[in-house]
Amino acid sequence: MRKREYDESDVRVRPGKSSRPRTKTRPQHNDAESAMVVSVDRGRWGCVLGGDPDKLIVAMRARELGRTPIVVGDQVDVVGDLSGKPDTLARIVRVGERRTVLRRTADDTDPFERIVVGNAEQLFIVVALADPPPRTGFVERAMVAAYAGGLQPILCLTKHDLAAESEFAAAFDDLDLAIIYGGIDDPSDPVLDLLTDRLTAFIGHSGVGKSTLVNRLVPDADRAVGEVSGVGKGKHTSTQSVALPLPNGGWVIDTPGVRSFGLAHITPDDVIAAFTDLAAAIEDCPRGCTHLGPPADPECALDTLPGKERRIAAIRLLLTALNSNESW
Repeated sequence: MRKREYDESDVRVRPGKSSRPRTKTRPQHNDAESAMVVSVDRGRWGCVLGGDPDKLIVAMRARELGRTPIVVGDQVDVVGDLSGKPDTLARIVRVGERRTVLRRTADDTDPFERIVVGNAEQLFIVVALADPPPRTGFVERAMVAAYAGGLQPILCLTKHDLAAESEFAAAFDDLDLAIIYGGIDDPSDPVLDLLTDRLTAFIGHSGVGKSTLVNRLVPDADRAVGEVSGVGKGKHTSTQSVALPLPNGGWVIDTPGVRSFGLAHITPDDVIAAFTDLAAAIEDCPRGCTHLGPPADPECALDTLPGKERRIAAIRLLLTALNSNESW
């Protein structure tokens, strides 16, 4: 056998530390443009530059953001290809601080909250008066989430041609809640008056006519609609949240139908804090006070406020829903 000959390919050099350390300095992205998130789909976010519906781009989340949640309604800064042409992709490099937040949990025992919508000014709670039957608990819990998140709740009743409108609406007479009717044959002008130049989130059980209402308000929306199943719960015809521009200005955010609305992330103090005329009073409440009044909380400081008995009673209806341990 011939003796083996060696050459430079037989030399094994272990890689060492680079002489040029990796920098931790991140770009400032001073040239980034402002945009609003209008859709989310499998790691891609649809954004409109400057709030202009005609300037739609698709963006991904920049690596430096990690797992930062980005939801419909968020104000973001974007860089990269902002032309909006097919097959182009921009990057979201910053997420602005949210002015309001609509959150929910899967149920009242779920420790993980989910952000549904960011920066919405109003929450349209869409409820059908029949098929499926309405539930006061869901409305009260949605109102709690709205107040705690800084949104103004508005109750929108649909299908009132199938049931007497006074029976369900009467339950909220003392809550100082705006109530509007949005049936299929009703003119949309009263609803549009509340939505124009505002960012409004729509929420409701599946099958209550939420997407039908959105299609009337935004003719080009083409949101899927479906029939109610035989067990009294609607089908999930909307599968993802999307912001849609109104003809006269403003946006509506159509959210997927929900079958439960957990409030594990909200405390009674969060609800009271939304009412500026009552927030200071609860500082004198004993520790752990639920603000429900006697007999549960005989020393609740809210009972010492003169002239606000009716308002406090209305708010305690919401707190009762918060403490009901049912996600509806």
